[in-house]
Amino acid sequence: MCLGVLLDNRLTFAPHIRCISGRCFYHLWQLRVVRKSLTVEAAKTIVHSFVVARCDYCNSVYYGTSAVHIRPLQNVLNAAARLVVYKGKYDSITTDLHDVLHWLPVQQRSEYKVSLLIYKCLHQAAPLYLTEMCVPVSAIQRQHGLRSAVRGDLEVPRCNLARYGQRSFNVSGPSLWNSLPLIVHDSSLTLTQFCTRLKTFLFTRAYGTSS
Repeated sequence: MCLGVLLDNRLTFAPHIRCISGRCFYHLWQLRVVRKSLTVEAAKTIVHSFVVARCDYCNSVYYGTSAVHIRPLQNVLNAAARLVVYKGKYDSITTDLHDVLHWLPVQQRSEYKVSLLIYKCLHQAAPLYLTEMCVPVSAIQRQHGLRSAVRGDLEVPRCNLARYGQRSFNVSGPSLWNSLPLIVHDSSLTLTQFCTRLKTFLFTRAYGTSS
């Protein structure tokens, strides 16, 4: 266990996700008893505190994890959304996630966290050991004239382990950053501007339309 995250020998995080999902569903069951007495905004605040915050804790480690393993967390998020908007267990919730709650799916929430961490690394707002893994292509003498250097891309080191190497932060972080459009990873953006554009981009990719 590291920072409350259960590690398995294949780094699927399946045991950890099952544990988190179980706790979240317990809290949702308890909150359902008092839901009739709450407004939508009050329900949203309580659900964020007891459920969504648990799903988001250390969620950057889920980046690159199989969709099968993170599906329980998406089920939790869907159940939490149904509780907030007061819908039945089997009612469709996708429209409400987008139009009412403006919640990103679990996969995009993980991408958001990793991208934000890269932004902080590039602006010296992250620990040094992480910042050192984010090397701009423009800072490499033999590559500073490449188009990727002009774009503000980061160097992606080669990795030998096909299963785990591509999920390590020094590989997955720069790869994700390089995949963002220029309007998002513009180095001149403030933190607030970056977060707004990043969420809009991820919303578009997840739902086919912006938030």
